Amino acid sequence: MTKEHTAHRLSVAPMMDWTDRHCRVFHRQMTRRAMLYTEMVTAAAILHGPKPRLLDYAPVEHPVALQLGGSDPADLAQAVRLAGPWGYDEINLNCGCPSDRVQSGCFGAVLMERPLLVAACIRAMKGETDRPVTVKCRIGIDDQDPETVLPAFIETLAEAGVRHIIIHARKAWLQGLSPKENREVPPLDHDLVLRMKQRFPELTISINGGITTLAEAKAFLDAGLDGVMLGRAAYQHPASVLIGADALWGDSHAPTPVAVAMAMRPYIAEHLANGGRLHQITRHMLGLFSGTPGARGWRRVLSEQASRDGAGLEVLDQALAELLTPA
Repeated sequence: MTKEHTAHRLSVAPMMDWTDRHCRVFHRQMTRRAMLYTEMVTAAAILHGPKPRLLDYAPVEHPVALQLGGSDPADLAQAVRLAGPWGYDEINLNCGCPSDRVQSGCFGAVLMERPLLVAACIRAMKGETDRPVTVKCRIGIDDQDPETVLPAFIETLAEAGVRHIIIHARKAWLQGLSPKENREVPPLDHDLVLRMKQRFPELTISINGGITTLAEAKAFLDAGLDGVMLGRAAYQHPASVLIGADALWGDSHAPTPVAVAMAMRPYIAEHLANGGRLHQITRHMLGLFSGTPGARGWRRVLSEQASRDGAGLEVLDQALAELLTPA
């Protein structure tokens, strides 16, 4: 089995405002193997914006994928070319985000109505990199019939050279539902994704949507899927789903939550020394001790103290003390 194939047994979904580089370094302390994804970055932002701010990441984050948003093949190709020196392990095209801003830019989930345009984008992107170019999509949008639309969409992607597709097992309703509602209201159809793997056995198919535990992830892998992508569960309760995840690769790496917090100290110290603020990192760490004694105190100290001027590692130590002497 190739590295590309095994790297996706578990991954953490790209989530706007959440999976920034600080979050990914934090997640990497818990799992050495899971694929991590950036927040979606638009091709236009890379073409015209501050590239280091958009693309920089820490070497420890590998394996890490860059998720792009866009629908213009030339722009996407140029964005991939410009991102090349950063050495991401994978480039992913977003065909699943339902936000109004994404729709108005003609990318995200609306691209499921334009499979030939997606194919053109993929070919253009693949022409600028030797890294895998993958797609994250929904099972359909609005009144589309997923049983018909999804296999046709996958077939078009495969003809364009895509080997790995991540399928969020919900429709996206672009009319009438907010982005938050689109993550929760449309019913899940995990069985449809399983059938897509059976129909396209030569492709790497990963499933996303409504999966909240490692046991559930393992069940999908045992059922024949190649990978499982976790979203909010990995962010809100990271220890319960990321610590021990490396066992999916036969790796015994499983640090304690306290060890994870301590492992973040050098990274936090460097960030502070470079003029960064504590809460930019610790906001991602609030759920680390979820469900354990003292977790409320941990969250309270970080929430109240980490954003104040001059906050430093003493705040992290104070938060840890809440775990050792919970009320």
